[in-house]
Amino acid sequence: MLTTYRTPIRPEWVDYNNHLRDAFYLLIFSFATDALMDRIGLDQAGRERSGHTLYTLECHLNYLAEVKLGAEVEVRTQLLNHDRKRLQVYHGLYRVGEDGLLAANEQMLINIDRQVGRSAPFDAAVLAQLQALQEAQQDLPRPIHIGRVIGLPG
Repeated sequence: MLTTYRTPIRPEWVDYNNHLRDAFYLLIFSFATDALMDRIGLDQAGRERSGHTLYTLECHLNYLAEVKLGAEVEVRTQLLNHDRKRLQVYHGLYRVGEDGLLAANEQMLINIDRQVGRSAPFDAAVLAQLQALQEAQQDLPRPIHIGRVIGLPG
């Protein structure tokens, strides 16, 4: 997977138990999405050139282990799928240099033409980057924390 973001857990991100607050897991994953955007050509220059950006349509977050103040964490990202307008992305949160999954995040993102305020197909340069990334990751196993539905049994 592609490492998209690294950070120490900051004091303002933790609660009274010195645990990372649930909202800050999503903040970390949001920064990883920003880095993915940079990677595929939707960085600031690409957004200005194309007039396009990404919006989040849906997000699922699984909290799997405690993350405490001062921990050094990284996000590893996998492009699960894409079409002309959308990306399905998986982010996994890990301690730097370790393989124990701390949190998992699945996102559905859509390409938006900011001038018209509607979805639009990716431009050719971005689509080429997406195709290259998907090909590079095609042999990665499918993460187990995707496609989940919340509900009580019964």
